[in-house]
Order: sequence, then structure tokens, then C-alpha cells
Amino acid sequence: MKRLFRRKILLSLLPALLVLGLVPVVALTAAPPPAAAAGVGFWHTNGKQLLDSNNQPVRMTGINWFGLETANYTPHGLWSRGYKDMMDQMKSLKYNTLRLPFSSQLFDASSTPNSIRFDLNPDLQGLSGIQIMDKIIAYAGQIGMKVLLDRHRPDSGAQSALWYTAQYPESRWISDWQMLARRYAGNTAVIGADLHNEPHGIQGGGGSTWGTGSMTTDWRLAAERAGNAILAINSNWLIVVEGIDNFNNDGYWWGGNLQGAAQFPVRLNVANRLVYSAHDYATSVFQQPWFSDPTFPNNMPGIWNRMWGFLVQNNVAPVLVGEFGTTLQDPRDETWLRALMNYMGTGSNGINFTFWSWNPNSGDTGGILNDDWTTVNTRKQNILNPFLLGVDAPPTSGTTGPTTSTSTTPPPPVRCTVTWVPNDWGTGFTTQVSIANTGTTAINGWTLAFSFAGNQRISNGWGATWTQAAGSANVTAVNLDFNRTIAAGATVRDMGFQAAYTGTNARPTNFTVNGSACTVA
Repeated sequence: MKRLFRRKILLSLLPALLVLGLVPVVALTAAPPPAAAAGVGFWHTNGKQLLDSNNQPVRMTGINWFGLETANYTPHGLWSRGYKDMMDQMKSLKYNTLRLPFSSQLFDASSTPNSIRFDLNPDLQGLSGIQIMDKIIAYAGQIGMKVLLDRHRPDSGAQSALWYTAQYPESRWISDWQMLARRYAGNTAVIGADLHNEPHGIQGGGGSTWGTGSMTTDWRLAAERAGNAILAINSNWLIVVEGIDNFNNDGYWWGGNLQGAAQFPVRLNVANRLVYSAHDYATSVFQQPWFSDPTFPNNMPGIWNRMWGFLVQNNVAPVLVGEFGTTLQDPRDETWLRALMNYMGTGSNGINFTFWSWNPNSGDTGGILNDDWTTVNTRKQNILNPFLLGVDAPPTSGTTGPTTSTSTTPPPPVRCTVTWVPNDWGTGFTTQVSIANTGTTAINGWTLAFSFAGNQRISNGWGATWTQAAGSANVTAVNLDFNRTIAAGATVRDMGFQAAYTGTNARPTNFTVNGSACTVA
């Protein structure tokens, strides 16, 4: 498949509508009380679901507003409007989360924000780029929106295949994240870190890989290094890890291919913080072969299942479709957009998303705003409307995102029995595990979960993808391709693990498959 080469943003010289003389500052009236939040406090994960601090289901239904990552060093459009005015409009359109791109170069002393009308944004006068970020975040918190910080690129000029460059090495990338984690610690408006935007390969070889073990190219390992460095400072944040573009010669959009996470999951030191993220686009970005398939759009759910939807299907972790957008100029694009929204589902249990973009000056997608930076592209907005929760929306059940069929009916509860056969030698043990489907319908994709009663630590496993975060007693095992389906009355065998321990080695008793409790043989 041809690799994707695209320019995300039409960077033309924008009119510098700077006001040289300050308008007299008018005394401000008292601010209204904060609006109801999209979800109380910091958010965390439970399987595929995001939960707020009260353990209520929440969902990102948000928007991207870019500019801080460019040579303007400020969100775009401030040459036309005030930032509070635009954010009030975002809220009124029922976007509850703002994905806010930035570059590492933003934090350099020489990076001066420009192209701002200070008569419309008087409180931004004289501020640095990060101080403008502070203002955006503070107002988001005031109106009840959440903010996801997105390290979009190292420098302000272009996207990078790797998370580092010669000018901005990995050490700088991580130290920037550590600085932000300290700066916004305790601020519940900021819910997480999207570690790096669209890692991808390079035509002819090179770029980001997944699961190769390379310290210089394996994005999965780099995400673990950065994510754990952040969590050591600010354990409340979600850590958002995007995919790459090509895994095992199966190519997709930059950042959109998460197939490697099945065999090589991201391992964080704090449980319930990992969110995987994929990007997905239409023909206005690139004419991918699946758009010309005679079965389009019925072929798309299978592609989404393979690339990233399996993580939701198997209850591994939440997925954020962090970017998706289109100009809607090709009739297929509206078909694609409607199919994607239906796939992601409605209500607080659907797949998380942040649409690309608020800005009309995204060269290959356009935005929710028209070119006047004020009026709304109602054709796009009307497609998104049924899926937007808004900051005041209570949790609702809705649909649950991708399934292996077009039906929105949730799958029946799993009925299962787990068999646990250990071989213990006092300081360690191996265990053979099997799962019997005692129900009347097949299990299509499974995640086995349990918690150790002691300090057992898994060192290696077979027959499934075994995950145990450092310092955690919680364990998950996700099916491999050859054993993802367990027919009614059938049993999956030939899987297990090796582990070490001190003290006692009590058998777990709380086994679940896809969230349903199993009996223990």
C-alpha cells in the first residue's frame, strides 16, 4: 500500500491583525459559577470504559483546535475572535473535550506568539505560548470542558516520523511532558497526555515501529518511557498512545494502526490510565484503496475492527479516535463519516473521539467553522450532533462501539468456567489455564481478567497476550488470532504463564471473561 504523505495544515501567511494600541480595559463583572463538568474530577479507565472520579461512565466527544504547534505559537483564529468566545461556541455545540496540539518548540524562549487581536483577547497581551496554554486550560475548566494535551510535533514546521529529532531529542520530549505534568498537577480540567502525534514509517525504510525492541524506533517502548515518567509526577493523568502506520506489512493511516498492541501492549506503572488512540480519514486526505472497494462502506467495520476496534471489542482499553475529518467534497466522504460515527456508537459507552478540526484552515479537511471563523459548517455538525454529549450530559447507556456485526444489540453475557492447574516449587510456579464456554453462543474475542491474592509477578506467558502492570495484582490475558473464538460448549486450552512469588501462593477466585464472572474448576 502506498504510504500516506499529506500536509495536515494549509500554512499560508495569515493577516497580522495586531492591534498596536491597547484598548482601555473595562472592569469585568463577576464570573458566573462554573458549569457542570463533562465528568467530575480526573478520569480513569476500567476495561474499555472511561470513568470519572465518581466511577460514572464518561466519554470524550471533542474537537481539535490547532495552532500552538505552529509558528504562530497560539491557537489559530485569534486574529478574528476572542478565545473565550470560540470556546463558548464549542461548548454550545456540545463538544466536551478540547484536544490541544502543541510543539516542543513552543516552550523555547524565542518562540513568540503572534497574529493575535489583543482588543479581542486583552488578557493574552505579552504572554508566552505556555502562558496562553494556561489561559485556554483555565477557561476550559471554568466552562466545564476537559483538555487533552497533544504533543503534535517536535518543531513548529512539520510532523515527524519519530517522537524525536536531532534538535529535539527524546530527553527533551520527556522533560517537556514532566514539566507539563507538574504545571497542571491537581487541575482537573487537564485529563491527560497524548504523547506524540502520528508516529509512522518512512518510505524506503526507517521511522517508527511497534514491538521490535529497538530503543530508537520502537514507539511502544518509547511510549512506556514517557508515560511512566509522567505518571511518576502526576498519577492522575490518562496516557494516550497512538498507533503507527504499518505493522507486519499491513499499512494504514499515520497513527492509525494499533494491531501491534495485541501482541505488544503498552505497560504502564499505574493501572487504569492507558488509552489507545487511532486516526482515521476520508478521501480528501488520501485515496486509500478501501474507498474504491466495491463493498464500500460495508468493508469499513472489518477494517476498523482489525486496526483498532478489537481493543474495545476485547475490553482491553478505551480507544480515542483522536483525529478524523473531511471536506465532504467527495460523496463517499459523507458515507464514510456516517459509517464511522455509527461504528463508534452513541452515549457514554461509545468510542471516544475528537474531531479534526475546529479550524477552517486545515488544508485537506477544513473544519467545523467556515472560513469566516464564526459560522458553523452545518453539514458536518449535523452528522456529529447525535453523538455529542456536551459538558452537562449525564451518563447514558447508548451503544458500545464496534461489534463484529452491524447490529447495535449488545452481546449476551458470557457464561464460562476457568480451570487453573499450577506447578509450584516454592518461589515460583507455572500455571496452565483454560476457558470453557458454558453458554449457548460463541465468544468472539475474549479478555480473561483476575487479581492475584499475593505478590505474584508474571515473567512470561503463552497462548494469550498476558499483561500485569508493575506493582499491580491485576492481570489480563487477551486472545491471540488463532483462539479468539470459543464456540458454545468448547474450551480454549494450551495457555498459561510462569511467575515468581514470596510467601503464599493462593489461587485467584475472581475470574472474569469480557466482564462476566466465571466459575472455577
